[in-house]
Amino acid sequence: MELKVLRYSDSKGSTLGLLFIDGLFACYTLEDEYKAIKEYGKTRITAGRYPIRLRCFGGHHWKYLKRFGAAFHKGMLQVMNVPLFSDILIHIGNDADDTAGCLLLGNVANNNQVKNGFIGSSTIAYLRIYAMVRDALLRGEEVFITYANELHL
Repeated sequence: MELKVLRYSDSKGSTLGLLFIDGLFACYTLEDEYKAIKEYGKTRITAGRYPIRLRCFGGHHWKYLKRFGAAFHKGMLQVMNVPLFSDILIHIGNDADDTAGCLLLGNVANNNQVKNGFIGSSTIAYLRIYAMVRDALLRGEEVFITYANELHL
């Protein structure tokens, strides 16, 4: 399975993107802003292609396990092998305060050139996307995510 984030709008504070799964639009994304020098918790990850794995430990894992139950939640979607970053997850959230380099999913997005970046209906989008990716991983499929910057659309 191939996921692709096309980052289309970078502003001070946030980056908006479009998530495609196997070439089909799936939802909107929100990340931290671009910074030339990594700043912990305030910088988006470097463009590139990375594997995704299920991570069955940590605060987000236990919180989502309790919230969604063991029949649904099988671990957090973790983006692996990101240079200079660790613990990059795909999860629920609405604005840059909810991410520390992680990728947030939503069904709607605002214009972050006018107002701080925001995505809505995040839980609904996350549950839909999570189920698809989780099932592919549980079937033993390789899952990758590619992040492409604005200039490389």
